[in-house]
Amino acid sequence: MAGIDRPAVLVFDVNETLLDIEALEPLFARFFGRPGMHREWFGQLVMYSMAVSLADCYTDFFTLGRSVVRMLADIHGVQLADEDVAALTDAMAAIPAHPDVAKGLSRLRDDGYRLAALTNSPTHADRPTALENAGLGDYFEHLFSVDELRVFKPATELYQHTAREMGARPEACMMVAAHVWDTIGAQAAGFRGALIARPGNVPLRADGIHQPDVIAGDLVDLARQLAQIFQK
Repeated sequence: MAGIDRPAVLVFDVNETLLDIEALEPLFARFFGRPGMHREWFGQLVMYSMAVSLADCYTDFFTLGRSVVRMLADIHGVQLADEDVAALTDAMAAIPAHPDVAKGLSRLRDDGYRLAALTNSPTHADRPTALENAGLGDYFEHLFSVDELRVFKPATELYQHTAREMGARPEACMMVAAHVWDTIGAQAAGFRGALIARPGNVPLRADGIHQPDVIAGDLVDLARQLAQIFQK
């Protein structure tokens, strides 16, 4: 990124980037009697979130998550009770942060970056967000939910809307995400992209596709790399 100005705003994905969805594994193991089903569910959830956006329809991410787990139960011949599905909603709202996150956010904030979050998850005025439940809410100037525009990431209008609301040009923003589909969408909107290479997440090397500007192992590593790139 030589010769490029330091970003003013870092915009963070939430699920898997900041919050550790591995915490859902025991619940899914109880539902399905096998390991790894939380990953199948999350992959299908992301796929169908994109599908409903392309099809110009909408339901919120938690509702879609409940529907996808019922669909997987039908596929695998598993009976789920209503209280099982309700337990998933509660678990989705209470996912803990990765151990590096608080330290990394603290350093990035101390280094002068403005921090925002953009999540597929819904927000409700009458109850805490997943970020707040994880003890991370105070790090961010603003939490943006896709519910505001009723379209899921990586739709470019979400990133453009986030930049406008933060009072910044898209090129002054950097999307920080564990999913390359998220950085691709942000970069298509004019952002720069930082990929947090959580286990199972790597760049998609293909011609014609935006590549991350920075690849970091976690948020502490991201803060270190940005400090080296944009030395004062």
